[in-house]
Amino acid sequence: MSATLRATAIGAVAAAVLSTMATAPAVASAAPAFRMTPVMSHHMVGGVRNSTSGNWAGYAASGGVYTSVTSSWVQPKVTCGSATTYSSFWVGIDGDGSNSVEQTGTEADCYGGAAYYSSWYEMYPAYPVNYSNVVAPGDHFTATVSTTGTGSFTLTLKDVTRGWTKTTTKSSSTAELYSAEVIAEAPSSSSGVLPLSNFGTVNFTGSKVNGQAIGNYGPDAITMASGSTTKATTSGLTSGTNFSCTWKHR
Repeated sequence: MSATLRATAIGAVAAAVLSTMATAPAVASAAPAFRMTPVMSHHMVGGVRNSTSGNWAGYAASGGVYTSVTSSWVQPKVTCGSATTYSSFWVGIDGDGSNSVEQTGTEADCYGGAAYYSSWYEMYPAYPVNYSNVVAPGDHFTATVSTTGTGSFTLTLKDVTRGWTKTTTKSSSTAELYSAEVIAEAPSSSSGVLPLSNFGTVNFTGSKVNGQAIGNYGPDAITMASGSTTKATTSGLTSGTNFSCTWKHR
């Protein structure tokens, strides 16, 4: 992880999540489990823009100045067994090569054999903030993060299916605007990356950076892997804006 998380804070978050999950229905707006963090163990493969990460799958444009990113996806339905697992889907600025991330998206977790869905924003390294709106598999989402370039960020998440939109304005004094990404993630705790929920395949469409197709920026195609275990794969881009991430292993 790029930042040290205090065990007491993580314990409080975990207790709140487990309490919510114990009483909530199968489709619920539970609090985000832990943290959506900067890319971990990110490295190039064969000198080309394909890489592996311990916690990210998707596409990231980096090495420039990025002031907006947007994408759409359908909230995937997770398959839950007995294990407690987590997954997040989001757009953001920074995080690939920097220690902050300004991001918004959705989550799909498993606890006690049941699925729990939520939505959130996060100005990492601050903790994620949960939206109270109900999220269900099959909901169509569009997310956008933009900045004025002077430290002010607007994070917008729209559930087209249910007709709600959340727009949050926050400031950051540490944002570098170094990267922009569209990501499926295994969230992290103080002990590292958490087990990844079986989300099947999530399809991202209309992915744009600075108002242009993300493919125009020669983005990095990221495979999520831990050692020799591939956890999630990323497809090629179509129309420079559309791709999918597919779960392989928790």
